[in-house]
Amino acid sequence: MDLEQLCRDHGAADVTIARELAEIDEQALPSRFDAAIVDLMLGAVSTLDFAAGLRNEGVPFVFASGYSDPDELRSSFPDIRLLTKPYSGEDLIVAIAAACGRVAPA
Repeated sequence: MDLEQLCRDHGAADVTIARELAEIDEQALPSRFDAAIVDLMLGAVSTLDFAAGLRNEGVPFVFASGYSDPDELRSSFPDIRLLTKPYSGEDLIVAIAAACGRVAPA
């Protein structure tokens, strides 16, 4: 699935794809991102601390990953949706819309 195109098709004006956490300036999170789709691992690095930073800054997000430990996520992120791969584009759009407090486009 072309995640960038999927996001643009549903109204995202700017999409940033990061393959490593080092590519993201965490100081600029609230001003740079309206929402995020977070894989649990980037490279061989856990993104849980990054996700906690998103939550602390009020940036809505969902987890979308092939790696999962649902028990750990439920205890640390009880209100954050986890989409496990393979997931559909529609499921992703519905989840991110819900995280943003919106209804997915019809």
